Parts: sequence; structure tokens; C-alpha cells
Amino acid sequence: MEIIINYWAVLGAAVAAIILGALWYGPLFGKQWMGMIGLTPEGMKAMKLSPAMAMGLGLITTLLMAYVLAHGIVFGNAYLGTTGVAGGMMGAFWYWLGFAVPLTAGAYLWEGKSITLWVLNASYYLVSLLLMGAILGYFG
Repeated sequence: MEIIINYWAVLGAAVAAIILGALWYGPLFGKQWMGMIGLTPEGMKAMKLSPAMAMGLGLITTLLMAYVLAHGIVFGNAYLGTTGVAGGMMGAFWYWLGFAVPLTAGAYLWEGKSITLWVLNASYYLVSLLLMGAILGYFG
């Protein structure tokens, strides 16, 4: 089986997720998020990575996520006979539930972070993956 991946869709999905992240952890929930993790604006300036470096590395990891998600959607659509936005979003939801939820739950279960912080982060991953799935499903 030949796997055809639309690399422009992968790039678009990653960029959309980065924009969503900037909004989610910025104007939408940035103050709440910073309060929950105990970070101040001054503390952000003292971080090891500059904001530009963090965004650049975040783009690389998000590109990787979009690329792997694209493969999963291709396989899922071939197996289930689904297509388009609905197929992409369905695959994204199951990847979120099976991978993002368990992986992020450790912050609450073992690291002593608040359930509210976990909900905020897990919700971001849900919306982000659904957005990427919709883009990959539409253009895939």
C-alpha cells in the first residue's frame, strides 16, 4: 500500500496548531496557565530558551505530530472507509484519547499539578488535534 501524504497539509496543520497554541496560552488562557504553573512574566524572560527558540522547537515538534497524525489518518481512513474532514477529526479524537490524555495525565497523577491545569492542557491538545485532523482530512 502506497501512503500518500500531502506535505502542504502537514505544514498547514502544524502552523494552525502553533497559532492555536499562541492564542490558547496567550490571550485566551495565558494568565490562568501562568498562575497554575507558578510562572510570572519576569520568570518567562529568565527561561533557558528564548521565546523565539521555544517557538522554533515547538514548530518542529508540532510538524512531527502533524506528520504522524497524517499517517494515522491515512491508515484509519483506509481501514474504516472514511474520508474528508469527518475522517480526519475522528482519527484525531481517538489519537487524543489514546495518547494525549494518558501522557498528560501524569502531570496530575504523579507530579502534583492541579486537575484544572491538566484539563487546560488536555483541552488544548483536543482542540489542536481536531483542528489538525480537519485540515489533514480536508486536504489529504
